[in-house]
Formats: sequence, structure tokens, C-alpha cells
Amino acid sequence: MEMSGTVKICFAASSGGHMVELSRLTGVMEGRESFLITEKSDFREKPFTNNVYYVDQINRKQASFAICFIKLILRCLRIIKKEKADCVITTGALMGYAAALAGKLLRKKVIYIESFARIDTASLTGRLIHPIADLFIVQWEEGMRFYKKSVCGGPIL
Repeated sequence: MEMSGTVKICFAASSGGHMVELSRLTGVMEGRESFLITEKSDFREKPFTNNVYYVDQINRKQASFAICFIKLILRCLRIIKKEKADCVITTGALMGYAAALAGKLLRKKVIYIESFARIDTASLTGRLIHPIADLFIVQWEEGMRFYKKSVCGGPIL
């Protein structure tokens, strides 16, 4: 998937390790407009882009999960539409899945990068995003056995 300099990228990830991996994509960011959608949390990773949107952190085990998740998707839809993104790149987890769904609903390209930690098992986010991803990247060759339409991009360093 070729990404020319005119592409505007929505980066989306939950806080913590997902955000750390996403922040390492400096080569993809260079010379392109981008923005970030992430969760409000106690985790303090320095944002890698000046344009950051914070959304509420939700837990799939909470009683009001369905309502909160729909609100999260609607918020991501508004942000992606407002920013006129061409694609969504995410490393997961729940927040990244919501942004990927929003991107797909808006007919944007969706790129998912499976976690570096996933070698022997598939992640829940990966299993959910795999059917809608335009490009699905695993970081280890072993991960390709879980996802039919994946490519191995190697570790994000």
C-alpha cells in the first residue's frame, strides 16, 4: 500500500504499550499531516504529533459497555470526518478498534499492526479488525498463521 505525501493519517491507540508501538512509526509520519486519537489515562507517553484528541477510556467488562462503545465510535467518526483523514493506522486495543470501525464506516483505509508481544496467539483486537483491515501487519512471521490476509512487517523498533 503506497502512501504518498498528501495522505492525512489518523493514528489511534489505547494508552500504554499500544501507544508506545504506534509512536515508533516516525518514518510513516515524516512529511505527512497526522493526528492522534487516544485515551485519557494516567499513562504519560509524550504525544508524537501536535494534534491530539483524547477520548474516554472504557472497559469491555463494565455494565454500560455497549452504550459507551457506541459513544466512542461516534466520537471517532466526528474526529476523523472533521480532520479529513485518508487512513487510520492503529495498534489497538479497544480504542483502536473503535477508530478502525469509524474509519471503515467513512470509507477510509484501515491499517492494523498486531502487537509486538503477539507471537503465539492472536489478540482479540486483531481478530476483530482483521476482517475490515485494508492492510494487516504482524511483527513476527509466526503471527501470519493466525491471520490469512496478513503481511510480516517485522518489529517496530
